[in-house]
Amino acid sequence: MTASNHCNQPPLLDIKEISEILPHGYPFLLVDRILELNLEEDSIVGLKNVTMNEPFFQGHFPGVPIMPGVLILEALAQTGGILIHKKNKDAKIALLMSVNNAKFRKPVVPGDALILQATGIHFSSKGGKIRAKALVGSKVAVEAEIGFVLVQKEQL
Repeated sequence: MTASNHCNQPPLLDIKEISEILPHGYPFLLVDRILELNLEEDSIVGLKNVTMNEPFFQGHFPGVPIMPGVLILEALAQTGGILIHKKNKDAKIALLMSVNNAKFRKPVVPGDALILQATGIHFSSKGGKIRAKALVGSKVAVEAEIGFVLVQKEQL
């Protein structure tokens, strides 16, 4: 799947709806839209448009802007958090618990559209684990397994 496959389609979830699910705000909300969500197959696809206006580009390799790999992992975790939230259908928030087998395969630069894919490995009332990939076009930029713990909003 590429970003161009979804250019003319309305998002399944837009930024306002994503903001109601995730507790993140600017500049840490790193998912612009959800393009696909399949709860039977435990899968989700999101989109992050990377622009030169991102605040991290001011200090991350000035003159040769590259999106920090940890922020790509965060975008994947946020996408997975939306999937876990939709699977559990309650007020719990998914917090990042672990990142395993992370591979950084391609730099992400301004102008790239990151396709954020996540598939559930397992889910429970206490958390879950996903397998995630961030793609630019058809090339994998980052992949990892990401674990979550679910907590009540009041516990934060």
